Amino acid sequence: MPASPSTARAINDRLALRLLQQEGPLTAGELKQLTGLSRPSVADLVERLAAAGLIGVVGESGEQRRGPNARLYGIVADRAHLAALDVRTEGVSVVVADLLGTVLAEASVPIADETDTAPAVEQAVALVERTAKEAGVEGLHTVGIGAPGLIDPATGELRNSSGLPEWHRRLAAVLQERLQARVVVENETNLAALAEQRDGAARDRETFVLLWLGHGIGAAVVLDGVLRRGASGGTGEIGFLPVPGTDGLPSATGCEGGFHSLAGAAAIAELARRYGVVASAVEHEPHAAALVREAVSRASGSASGPASEFLDALADRVALGAASVIAVLDPGCVVLSGEIGRAGGEVLAARVRDRLGRMTPLPTEVRAGSLGGGAVLRGALLMARDGAQDELFAPPER
Repeated sequence: MPASPSTARAINDRLALRLLQQEGPLTAGELKQLTGLSRPSVADLVERLAAAGLIGVVGESGEQRRGPNARLYGIVADRAHLAALDVRTEGVSVVVADLLGTVLAEASVPIADETDTAPAVEQAVALVERTAKEAGVEGLHTVGIGAPGLIDPATGELRNSSGLPEWHRRLAAVLQERLQARVVVENETNLAALAEQRDGAARDRETFVLLWLGHGIGAAVVLDGVLRRGASGGTGEIGFLPVPGTDGLPSATGCEGGFHSLAGAAAIAELARRYGVVASAVEHEPHAAALVREAVSRASGSASGPASEFLDALADRVALGAASVIAVLDPGCVVLSGEIGRAGGEVLAARVRDRLGRMTPLPTEVRAGSLGGGAVLRGALLMARDGAQDELFAPPER
């Protein structure tokens, strides 16, 4: 059944807006070419979107003939403002941006482990308010939060977990009440995958698995361009994956004895100690990442030695978990992300690739993530922008 005129207009409007988002300012003639619509249809949609305050004339194309087709139309960036948060057990980072995702201000604040729930929430909310004020923003339309833990697929809320601070769960509700903004929450590793797919190492992949190597370890699964969360929101909780080489088995209340015990930051630091690899600590980064970076630097000039042996042992561990995921999903591509994944870079990725080539018959690329620890914040901003645009670009209810 053909779409109604109003539905067709809404589809055309959203298509034009997405093109303007992806390509930047376009003339009416370029919109006609890219959308395949007739000249009158493009003229109508430009008029509708301009009247709604979503697009405006931002310049001229430089064509010799002056006229409507020479005007460059672009999305009105300050039509809405966004905030994105990366919530960690040790603190919060925030960026404030416009509707196009241009960062206007950013900041972070440490939150001590012993801080009570209410003061911790207040510190995080106050950080968002200060950053918005610094950006010259009076109100936020959408706030995206990336946090460790499981997201309840029924409610979209962070599920209760004995391993995470209570303030993580309280933060979203307080932000929504205080800022009068739309607040969306997503697992940090899933957001890293979104960022790597849009702006990073997986731009050309519709199907891939991202392994997050940071303070903890996790995975995100993207199949046919869709992020898969699972029935309970737990897809990718590979810290609980039973693997050989640990002292026991994981449980329903803790991942000690699982893959986390081999490839988490504490385990990597202990592995480095065994091989005599040392490095200076870096603020706001797992010490394990500094150790891996130091080993990569030392191993680059030599194919043997303690640093190279440490990286070989680390690659053995990472490949063990990756091979289990590959055997079930056959993703064709694994991205090593997080602070430790970025520190290892192509040197670690190549070692993992080599081992997987011997462990599984399924051909699999292994790529180093290009966004590192910043992938979560970038993913949270993309999520906030998508949510705001979906709402603003939607046709009015009748």
